[in-house]
Amino acid sequence: MKLSGIMIGSDNPKTLGEFYTKVFGEPGWQHDGWYGFTIGGSTLMVGPHSEVHGTSQSPGRMIFNIEVTDVAGEFARIRQLGAEVIAEPYQPSKEDNPDTWLATFADPDGNYFQFASPWKN
Repeated sequence: MKLSGIMIGSDNPKTLGEFYTKVFGEPGWQHDGWYGFTIGGSTLMVGPHSEVHGTSQSPGRMIFNIEVTDVAGEFARIRQLGAEVIAEPYQPSKEDNPDTWLATFADPDGNYFQFASPWKN
């Protein structure tokens, strides 16, 4: 199996698409209000959904992670874009994985996403 992508529905897809364009760069495709970003071989798709209204009521239910080599650097960059900071860079388990760092943000719809250092087993 392979996770090929994540879809985020919104009643404000233009704002969300523009936000993720700032975060990830120009989308690989846009069609009918949808934005598609290829990130590390997977796709993040953002677009309109008739059953989604307002901000996320349970933003911690689903958090997607983006692996980066410099969590602190990406944190500073994304913070400057105006993203809501949920958690500044931190180490979830210093003892088990001392090189693992996470930083958590919320997008304009309140969905959480994280930047994470490469996972070492």
